Parts: sequence; structure tokens; C-alpha cells
Amino acid sequence: MEKIKAVFNGSFDALENIKISPFSRAYTFSDSVYEVVPFFNSKAIAYEDHIERLKNSSKSLSIDIDIKNAADEINKLIKSCNSKNGYVYYQVTRGVDLIRSHLYSNSLETETFGYVLPFSFNTQPIKVMACKDQRWGRCDIKSTSLLGNIMSMNSAQKEGCKEVIMHRDNILTEAGASNLFFSVGNKICTPALSNNILPGITRSLLIKELKKSYMMVIEDEYTLADLSKASSAWLTSSTKGLAAISEIVNLDSNLNINDPIFLKCKDIFDNKFFS
Repeated sequence: MEKIKAVFNGSFDALENIKISPFSRAYTFSDSVYEVVPFFNSKAIAYEDHIERLKNSSKSLSIDIDIKNAADEINKLIKSCNSKNGYVYYQVTRGVDLIRSHLYSNSLETETFGYVLPFSFNTQPIKVMACKDQRWGRCDIKSTSLLGNIMSMNSAQKEGCKEVIMHRDNILTEAGASNLFFSVGNKICTPALSNNILPGITRSLLIKELKKSYMMVIEDEYTLADLSKASSAWLTSSTKGLAAISEIVNLDSNLNINDPIFLKCKDIFDNKFFS
């Protein structure tokens, strides 16, 4: 098996050679943010958008970041990959404590880590489960604090599902690792951004391309009842692209993975970014 190429605090090496302190605040407190940057034909997709979100996430947690250096390291990882298609995972952590402490020192040196993997963007339809959103109140920050997501997604996995659709007081938020879209008639619906929803890059790209094609996209507050009326539904993320939902196991619905609205959306997106 080919060794995974990685970078840690500016030093490029095989992933297996990288050693991280157990007092890294990423390890003890999830005090870190991250990005997943996809690339196709050796070119990053929405590179500037991912870098900007990494900068904004770091700023939201008051983590110092050399954004130019981070961007350069992401680029170098992409260039180092033997595959033309893949993704970079890149993480920025507040630093390493002398001993575990909720209160951090302002003198900590920021810790950076990333790796690159080849990836095929041939997404298959997926089965999902609806569940209560039990995450913290700042899901708009792309932090590594994902325990709520993990609990829900692994509970859904026991029901044969690969994802979840979360809701708070019956109001739809997002999926465990994706944003949600669905169609009702000729309308394309997606929950409006809030502190409970990550501003997904793929979400933004899709909305922009659909509007260019004069398709109706409505960002609003939606309920489970709204979703149950959908003719199609799909998830978006940097690695999923557009993934059709074949079934919501605990919600009465009649979803068609070959619905013309979904197929047109996927065709528009794939032709723009994966051709």
C-alpha cells in the first residue's frame, strides 16, 4: 500500500512518521478547525472558498493562522498526490498545552496538520435516517468537535443508513456530514444558513450554478412535513458532490433517485466541476 503523504507543522513526511503530543488541544478539547479540499484533474475545486472558510473558522475560535502558509501546504499536498483526483484534509489547532487545561495560554504556537488521499467522486444513492439535532450551537464553524454528528450517524448505521437528516424542534438543519436539498414540484428547497448549519462550499457552488440556469432555489425554514412531500432529495459535500437520497427510513416519503429535477441539478454540477 502506498504511504499517505502528509504535513505537520511545515514538515512533509509519510503519515506514519508524524507524531503529535497527547496534550495537543485538538486531542483534549477538539480545539481546532479543519477543511476538506477536493481536487479533480489535479485542480482544487473552489480553492479560494475553502481557504476563506478556513480563515473564518480560525477567526471564530481566535486561533492564529498563517493563511498563506496553510494555502501553500494544501497546494503542495495536491501536487504530491499520484492521483489526479482526491482530497486534502487540513487541520489547524490552537496548540499544545504544558498540561491539560480549559484555559489556554496566549503564547501557544499554532499546530497544523494535513494529508492527501486519492478519491473517486462516483457517489451512489444513499439511505438516511431523520434524527434530532443534538450538536452544539455553532455548527457554522467547521470545527473538529463532531461528537453529536458521530453519535447520530453511528446510530443510523445500525439501521443500514450512511447519513442522517437532523432537525431541531421539527425544523430541518443539515445532514451529519453534508447539506440538504430537496425538490417539491419545480422548486428546489434547502434550509437557510444559520448558526445551526455549516455554510457548505458545495452547497454554495450548486446554488450559484442553478441560478445561472434559471432554476428556482428557495433558501428558507423547512420542516419534516415539507421534506415528506419531496419528489427527490439529495445531500451535498466536498466528497459526495450531489448524492441522491434513496430512502428516509423513519419518515413517510416517496423519493425518486431518477427525478428529473435532481438529475438536471446533478448534470449541471458535474458538467461544471467534474468534466
